[in-house]
Amino acid sequence: DPKVVKIFHFGRFDIAMFHLHLGVVTAPVYCTKIASKLARTYTDRHGLKDVTKELIGVDMSKAQQSSDWGAATLSPEQQAYAASDVLHLHALRTKLDAMLVREGRDGLARACFEFLPHRALLDVRGWEEVDIFAHS
Repeated sequence: DPKVVKIFHFGRFDIAMFHLHLGVVTAPVYCTKIASKLARTYTDRHGLKDVTKELIGVDMSKAQQSSDWGAATLSPEQQAYAASDVLHLHALRTKLDAMLVREGRDGLARACFEFLPHRALLDVRGWEEVDIFAHS
């Protein structure tokens, strides 16, 4: 639904997978990882666990993060992990939006979010590690 903003943490991957496997371009989007990198320049810790702990005081378990996600059937622990991974994105967005406004980077964040589906398509088409904006 183009009227609904989809919130991700590292949306680049999810958006690419939606396009690759479902043939859809996901937009409009908001990425809490990009927002964190623009708003929280005092740290290099932008993983969901770190951002959630600092901004809303929730300590998330990442125990299932490196489990076998290619299995034919996901375990109940994996299902619970996947569901919990998105529980706090709205609260994070609220906190990050305030920080982006405070730092004068909210417009830049919006531009990044608008470009994100295009960046994901570049990934799908083979430019995942190539910076097409680089001089060389």
